Amino acid sequence: MLTSYFCDMHIHIGGTWTGKPVKITASRQMTLTKILEEASDKKGMDVIGIIDAHSPEVQDELVDLLEKGLATEQADGGISYKDTLLILGCEVEIKEPGRGAAHFLVYLPKLQEMKQFTAWLSERCKNVQLSSQRIYTSLRELQACVHQLQGLMIPAHIFTPHKGMYGSCTDAMAEVLDPSLVYAVELGLSANTTMADRISELHDKTFLTNSDAHSLAKIGREYQAMHMQERSFAEWVKAIKRIGGRGVHVNYGLHPELGKYHQTACQGCQSLLAADASGKCPECGFQRIVRGVAARIDQLADVEAGQHPTFRPPYIEQIPLEFIPGVGPKLLDKLYRSFGTQMNVLHRATEEELTHVVGEKIASLIVQAREGKLSIQKGGAGTYGKIVPM
Repeated sequence: MLTSYFCDMHIHIGGTWTGKPVKITASRQMTLTKILEEASDKKGMDVIGIIDAHSPEVQDELVDLLEKGLATEQADGGISYKDTLLILGCEVEIKEPGRGAAHFLVYLPKLQEMKQFTAWLSERCKNVQLSSQRIYTSLRELQACVHQLQGLMIPAHIFTPHKGMYGSCTDAMAEVLDPSLVYAVELGLSANTTMADRISELHDKTFLTNSDAHSLAKIGREYQAMHMQERSFAEWVKAIKRIGGRGVHVNYGLHPELGKYHQTACQGCQSLLAADASGKCPECGFQRIVRGVAARIDQLADVEAGQHPTFRPPYIEQIPLEFIPGVGPKLLDKLYRSFGTQMNVLHRATEEELTHVVGEKIASLIVQAREGKLSIQKGGAGTYGKIVPM
């Protein structure tokens, strides 16, 4: 029997339990244990991907949880902690000759395989302790290594101008890697299913919508509901490959205009510019114009918008609670105390129940966010879009 599970597969660790940095740009509050507690107790995530599990001190903390009986390694892969399954992942950066650098996500079944991958990485990067390291190999060699370890490699935030496969590395997947070993791609915060399916070579790929969380609050800002028989790495892989009815059955993502790189913009003054803008910003004269995801997809598109493979699930443009005006930390705590988790607030609480806890105005905004009815100011050049109160 298949069950629906909420999954966020791209969460960074900011620091180890001894205080050493892992993802430099992430909050030091993002330790392994705190992420697991947040995902299980507050966010209500059934499955999460920690994509800094290659870091030796992160592995030490994980071993400590296992030895204390607080976490349990599953026979079919993955590690259970309270109500959440942890899937071990790693983000790496590769720069093919003559191309821009891009990020790729690697997921492996068990700690044993991740330790083997750490050893492989340590011979190819400068500091294996840190996240998103440049590794000195080719994408096809990375694919071969991951395949041997019975894992999956998934291109990360594929359209992002900084470190996205299409954003900075290539116009076509086959130019840099073996497409037959890529079963899924991560869309990133500035694109949705309608945009991505304008590229025909993606029509056989599963689309993932993940948070790329650098702070505890960002966990679950994007996620997907996946049909699986149980929570395990083996079942998750079958869902990625859409075997036996398993698969992503809903993508819950940001409205693309809330993403940091949706529209072409000036990195200096943040002015939104025409899609083909180049050279100096006409507003401030700054030289750095960042091409938006929407413009990049327009360049690559070979299919009219609205054409999707038959298996493609709906994309629900969901606005995270933290984006809603008036919802601050105190109100979030009140919502969690009343409804348990963010998933309950976003998916299960009625407007009447929400009104009783947070008042009519905020309850109405939460419901409008569910239904995609809020007005949005577009983001670009590294600045998030925002909700514009009516």
